[in-house]
This record gives sequence, C-alpha cells and structure tokens, in this order.
Amino acid sequence: MTTAPVWASVVAAGLAGGYLVLLRRRPTALRTWPTWRTGAWLTGTAVIAVGLVLAGSGAGDHRVHMAAHLALGMYAPLALVLGAPVRLLLGSLGHASRLRVTALLASGVVRALSHPVMAAVLNVGGMFVLYLSPLYAASAEHAGLHLLVIGHFILAGYLYTWAIAGPDPAPHRPSLVVRAAVLVAAAGAHAFLAKLLYARAGELAGAHPGHGTAAGADVVGLEAAARLMYYGGDVAEILLALLLFGVWYRRRAGRHQGRAPSRSR
Repeated sequence: MTTAPVWASVVAAGLAGGYLVLLRRRPTALRTWPTWRTGAWLTGTAVIAVGLVLAGSGAGDHRVHMAAHLALGMYAPLALVLGAPVRLLLGSLGHASRLRVTALLASGVVRALSHPVMAAVLNVGGMFVLYLSPLYAASAEHAGLHLLVIGHFILAGYLYTWAIAGPDPAPHRPSLVVRAAVLVAAAGAHAFLAKLLYARAGELAGAHPGHGTAAGADVVGLEAAARLMYYGGDVAEILLALLLFGVWYRRRAGRHQGRAPSRSR
C-alpha cells in the first residue's frame, strides 16, 4: 500500500500529540512528570509507525508481516505502557471528569477485559485464530479486514501488556503470582504456535500463499517468519517479565517507605 507511510505518520502524530497535550494540561501543582515516561511513549509511537509501514508494504511476504506483528503487538505496547497514559490522563482532568474515568476503569466490562487471563486469550488466542484459519489469507486480500487485524494487534497487545505489568492505576488488579503465571502460560502458547507454524510451513503455504512467489520460496518465507515469531517473541516476553517485576518492586518499595516510622523526635 503506497499510503502506508501516510497512515503511519497520521497515527503516530495523533498518539504523540494527544499525549503531549495531556502533559501540557497537567497541573503545575502536581509533581513533575518523569521525562523518561514521555520518552517511552514517543518511542512506542515510533515503533507503531514502523510497524504500520511494514504491515502496509509487506503484502505477500510472511517475514515482513511477522515483523509488523512483533512491532505492533509486542514491542510498541511495552513502550506505550511505560508511558503511563492513564495516570497522565487522570492527572490532567478536572475532578468530575476524573471520577468518571475512575468509574469506567472500575466497571465490570473493563475489569473483565483487563483481567490478565482474558487479555491473554484476546492477544495470544487471536494469533491462533489468525494463523490457523483462512483469516490470514483473507486479510491479505481485503484491505478493510487487514486494517481490523492490525487494529487487533495493537489493542490486544496493549491490553495484555497493561494487564500484566502496567504502572497505571487499575482497580482489582490480580496478584503478582497470578500475572506471572499468565505471562508464563501465554509465552508458552506463543512459542508453541511459532513451532507449529514452522512444522506446518509446507501445509500452510498452500493455505496462505504469498503473492507472486514460488511454492518453495513461500515455504521458506513461512519458516523464516515462524523463527522470527519464536525468537522475537521470546525477547519481548523477557522484557515484559522485567517490566512486571520492576513495577512490582517499585510499588512494594513505595509502600514500605510510606509505612516506615519516623525516627525524628
């Protein structure tokens, strides 16, 4: 798609601009917003832009498609979540609007969707549906469906990352043990899917043909994409685990510091 860079620029500019507007509206009475969080968000928007360009320009190339999947669904969410956009939003709103957003976060629908198990099903389960059904081939033929798949990659990846290790406030967030267990299970399922795609490359080449490629080259492309999914997914999941334990440690240290008795007399 020749318009891919244009769409990528529009989306990236919208995400970056919206964040910077909220940052500007943040009350001066509140503590200074960490520069590294802003940098993380802007990095995430840049990765989104790269992923969108890859997704729009790699029709028929399984390796490019997989690179786009990793960028949009695994790496960009890590940086975006570190930007703590919900915390920034709450800090930039008035009292009444802040109460409405807090009520939305505590609603049953948001609680269900943002539970780590449900988020993992939407994220990793969606990959099984995409790659092991006719949906992948159909999305390569229909632009509207292709955009829906891209949107799912981004939203499901962000939701899953936020549910596992988001620094933003989240009412009723499960314990560290539950989130770590879901992370391990989801990582295993992702690795299993990558191995399955590699093992079935010959069979899937007929179901998911690349445009204008010979059958042998298409199998090689699928095998390379499966390897990229396996190793690239491993790196992203290790980074997510580090983020999970890092956020947990910071919160634990903050609680202990808040409970520490004063020794001054």
